[in-house]
Amino acid sequence: MRNLLKIIRSASPDSGVQFRRNAYGVAGIRSFLRDVIAIANAPVDDSRYIITGVEIDERARKSVYGVSRKDFSGKPSYQSLLAEYVEPPIRIKYQPVNVDDKRVGVYQISNCQDRPYMMRVDHSEKLRRGDAYVRVGNIAVKMGRRLLQDMFEDKFRDSVSADQIEIGFPGEIIHKDFNIATTNLSALPSAVASAKLKQFMDIQKQSKDSGSTTVMARLTHARLFGSDDPYEDRTLDELIEEMLQIERTHSNEDNYFLFEKNAQPLQLVVYKQGQEPIEDASLSLVMPNHNEFYVASRLPRIPLKDKYVEPTPAEQAGYPSVNLKDDSIHVSNTLGVLPVSAPITAFELPLRLCVGSALKGRKLGIRYSLFGRNLRHAAKGTLRLVF
Repeated sequence: MRNLLKIIRSASPDSGVQFRRNAYGVAGIRSFLRDVIAIANAPVDDSRYIITGVEIDERARKSVYGVSRKDFSGKPSYQSLLAEYVEPPIRIKYQPVNVDDKRVGVYQISNCQDRPYMMRVDHSEKLRRGDAYVRVGNIAVKMGRRLLQDMFEDKFRDSVSADQIEIGFPGEIIHKDFNIATTNLSALPSAVASAKLKQFMDIQKQSKDSGSTTVMARLTHARLFGSDDPYEDRTLDELIEEMLQIERTHSNEDNYFLFEKNAQPLQLVVYKQGQEPIEDASLSLVMPNHNEFYVASRLPRIPLKDKYVEPTPAEQAGYPSVNLKDDSIHVSNTLGVLPVSAPITAFELPLRLCVGSALKGRKLGIRYSLFGRNLRHAAKGTLRLVF
């Protein structure tokens, strides 16, 4: 932390350090992707830094403005944005640093040995697949063909073929298919609560329509929710609002049900043949999304006494980076050095899945890409989950 504070106070803008007055936020995603790609491609040996909440004027005077605490809450999740849009994967850490009683945001980008970094998919009309930038001095410059060609030639000079790499599911041999048990999601806590509330709403409406007393509604409430939950005479609109909030209200219980009690662990192995290890290896997965296919974006909270507690930071750090989109799920993880003739597991902690019984008998494809500093091309392929 002291080192970061020293950089904030004494560093000047250059190829490896960028200052920005405002946090990126939702409106600045395009700028964030461009800036990270540019600074990752810069000819810098050590870590690189983007510092938000600090502005430098034309006279090199620094003004500290700070950024909101909400910018560190994961909305947007800057790490997940990079996993979704940029390849090869970039290691980035975002943390707050207090400067003059103000909260400054520091992005630390490290181990940028697998250049060039570029857009993996389109983000907008102005930031398209294949676009690449490099930070030159204090500005981000779009890379042309000549500069990209030079980077690729440097990369390929002592490169290794992707044909020597095998990726799959663990076993006596490396499998390309993996069987996943399904779960009856009608037992999901929010689904159980929703069914009970709907039944209670129907009984209450029948009582009022018939002009009868609330005795039936009270008895139904006691049967459904138990005597410990006292009856309240609520309007239909209030009950509808409660129904709309059920998933949020039961989010901890649902995540524990999905990713602890009924979790299906998913691990991959990576096997490198030949004579030369892969350096700075990283793995990316893309899976289609489905309303009965759940992948934990983080480890679930665990019930302890009367509350749910977070996993420790050390435990959470071992789980892969997961980005959930409407139509796809993106997973990324850094592997470091990939040794020769010794299969290694892809994740320190396996991915946690839960699959609804509606998908029983179906299959789902997983597209993988493995990158490495001395890998000529990414090793790509497809695996299958069989439900």
